[in-house]
Amino acid sequence: MKTNVITALVMTVGIIALAFAGSPASGQDKTADNMQILREKVRADKKLLVAENMELTEAEAKAFWPVYDQYQDELFLLRARTVKLINDFAEAYEKMGNDTAKKLLDEYMTIESLGLKLRQSFLPKFRKVLPEVKVARYYQIENKIQAALFYEFAANIPLTKTTK
Repeated sequence: MKTNVITALVMTVGIIALAFAGSPASGQDKTADNMQILREKVRADKKLLVAENMELTEAEAKAFWPVYDQYQDELFLLRARTVKLINDFAEAYEKMGNDTAKKLLDEYMTIESLGLKLRQSFLPKFRKVLPEVKVARYYQIENKIQAALFYEFAANIPLTKTTK
């Protein structure tokens, strides 16, 4: 990928992190609407980034985008679950006990497992609509976005103090 594409990727990831960072308080319709608009913009920006780097033919695009949209819907649910986990960890950070630590770590492992299962379950679907080289390119793009996103998420994760 070119440098300007990577820059766009990092900018998009920053927006994604902002979109995930906090839930609007209940009863604040305007805030909820603004978050929805931001999420839609992030999804559109990501889709544009993918489109610019996939070099799809017209026939490939027609078959690829519905699978992509379905994958993104499921991926979004995992990302939201990850953000909730980070928020739960940050809230419990100061007074975390063994039970809470176990619960949070188990949730982390579940999310990681579900992420792998999701990528594996969509691989045949992407292979059905694209040549293998383009499937590999798409997974590379998703991996770069995920790495940048997790870097942004990591900034919100406090380090625990070890107890004796």
